[in-house]
Amino acid sequence: MAKIADRITKIAFDILKGAPEGVRYADLVRRISSSDDKLKTNTIHGTVWNLDQRFPTKVDKPSRGLLRLKEFTDTDTDQLRSDLVAKLPAKVSEDEFYEPFADWLQNDLEECTLAIPLGRNKFRDKWGTPDVIGKRESKRSDIMQAPVEIVSAEIKPEVSQLVTAFGQSCAYCLFSHKSYLVVPRQSPQDELARLDSLCQVFGIGLVLFDSAHPADPDFEIRARARRQEPDLFYSNKYLKLIEADLFA
Repeated sequence: MAKIADRITKIAFDILKGAPEGVRYADLVRRISSSDDKLKTNTIHGTVWNLDQRFPTKVDKPSRGLLRLKEFTDTDTDQLRSDLVAKLPAKVSEDEFYEPFADWLQNDLEECTLAIPLGRNKFRDKWGTPDVIGKRESKRSDIMQAPVEIVSAEIKPEVSQLVTAFGQSCAYCLFSHKSYLVVPRQSPQDELARLDSLCQVFGIGLVLFDSAHPADPDFEIRARARRQEPDLFYSNKYLKLIEADLFA
């Protein structure tokens, strides 16, 4: 039994060695199982469930359910080493994703009846301008008429700007009923886990996308935004600036 556990442990370390960003627990078990069909799933679970506790100097657990070798962790920040973080190709511009996301927000996610690209400091203040903004309103044929809802989104293709992007999406709650944070799928897994938790706490929607392909971003909903009541003073202040575009 000890020899089997040692073999499973070696396979686990080989898998982690080839995945600097880390491997989620369920995926690690699946990959170990597929590497040798003679290994029983229960034995694999019994061997790797506390891998970080058995090898505290070698294995890190940067977020719930994620295992990573400590050699890939920055000792100063406890995050993935910066040289291992995926870099966005220089030719891809952020605003290339505005229109595709507006279309996805309106037609795929159906959070809006109309969504438009914005950006470019349209609101002219330091609190920022959403990259995409939309409205959701009832159809004239609907028996139950709901109040208009405003939906805003912050899109950040740079994985180095995740914290900034989260702060901006929170700021949009000032004038929006729903706010979405749209970040690269290529982001480090531990940072995505933190964002996921933060978005649940603050009611921000979380969307992942392929930041290397603006022609096909493949947007994926991770968490839907929770409806909140904005400050109508600021809603009216900012919406006046885009009234012709959003309410014509």
